Amino acid sequence: DNCPETIFAWFGCAWLGAIAVTTNARASQEEVSYFAGHAGVVGGITQPKFVSLVSAACPSLPWLAVTRTDNGASPDGGAPSAADAFEALLGDPDTLSERPHDPTAPFSVQYTSGTTSRPKGVSWTHANALWGARVNATHEGLRPDDIHLVMLPLFHTNAQAYSILACLWAGATAVVQPRFSASRFWSVANEERCTWTSLMPFLTRALSHHPVPESHHFRLWGNAVAEPPTDALFGVRCMGWWGMTETITQGILSTHDQPAEPMSIGRPAPEYEIRVTDALGRPCQPGDTGDLAIRGVRGLSLFAEYLHNPQATADSFDEHGFFLTGDKIRVGERGELYFGDRSKDMLKVGGENVSASEIERVVITVAGVEETAVVARRHPMLDEVPVAFVRTLLTDADEREALIAAVQATCTRDLADFKRPREVRLIDDFPRSTLEKIAKAQLRAMLEEGD
Repeated sequence: DNCPETIFAWFGCAWLGAIAVTTNARASQEEVSYFAGHAGVVGGITQPKFVSLVSAACPSLPWLAVTRTDNGASPDGGAPSAADAFEALLGDPDTLSERPHDPTAPFSVQYTSGTTSRPKGVSWTHANALWGARVNATHEGLRPDDIHLVMLPLFHTNAQAYSILACLWAGATAVVQPRFSASRFWSVANEERCTWTSLMPFLTRALSHHPVPESHHFRLWGNAVAEPPTDALFGVRCMGWWGMTETITQGILSTHDQPAEPMSIGRPAPEYEIRVTDALGRPCQPGDTGDLAIRGVRGLSLFAEYLHNPQATADSFDEHGFFLTGDKIRVGERGELYFGDRSKDMLKVGGENVSASEIERVVITVAGVEETAVVARRHPMLDEVPVAFVRTLLTDADEREALIAAVQATCTRDLADFKRPREVRLIDDFPRSTLEKIAKAQLRAMLEEGD
């Protein structure tokens, strides 16, 4: 979870020249095992409540350092020994031999869901981190007197670059919470006199169910859309923006000091080249929705590579050097941009990117599953949640019920909680499109009709 040790370890790795692989605290044992094996990790840092999971996932890990508390709370299983405690890692940086300055050296890896069955390791360089610090601070108009409330997870680009790196570049203050809490949001924000925070739409929906204080110190929020209707409720203006782990900062945003078109994500950032095209590759006209691509400098304004996956890296760029985002964007009448949709095999679950094929890879391992397809169902709080359709040859009612339970149990074991299907539906056969592909559009329509 977010804690001071998270930040110290992250920057300690950077100073040392090691690579920090930041992982989702909600990841399953199988996912942690994959991250560690794929990245070739040589050590781990965790909290007491995750020790058993990490130890089981990575039995051959050379060493594992453990914080003394779980976000300040005494751990249920007792504190680690002195030899295993986080403090055992601490030393005098003056004793380190000086490293050559190399902005292209690898800095960190974040695993992000893509359209493939396994998460891809997005590799940042030191130049990427410095870019994120400087450009995010500029985009957000951060000042030394700003106090930034950070409650999004520190394994992710938003909290890492939009918040922590930007604050340090600007000389602002970061107030770090273990996680988002709608009930504690306003009390902490007012106690610390916070002036800035980065949110996501499902968090503002959660906050809308709690009383808003008569006064607060916020001057701006960052969000997925600019100036939503909730600005009036909270008494603070939202900037809109769009970015990805691969872009380090926002490629599209509204400006912090000018009005924006309500519900837009803004306009192209000056540091990037943005392209929105139709199916034939033609530039979209106002009112049209097309595919979003972005061009920058690899290893500086765009990620360096997908770790150990040169084919995926190559496939993510076109012949002109544009990164193919997989997002759909609508062009507004005045040049503003609106988020249209994601590639249909990607889900957005409470701000988390989830790959349908990653869930399908787990479901298909269950005995009795002949074929599976995962699609998104709309959700009033989380935007989308996954639903798994399963084709089976089983006809006995009890066996079919047992199959549903087995699928749910396997997903609970092998997937982070936000990736688990909220429903498993058995189906005798799938609707098909050309080449016998499963027609997921028809499955989505079935869900909407059922809802």
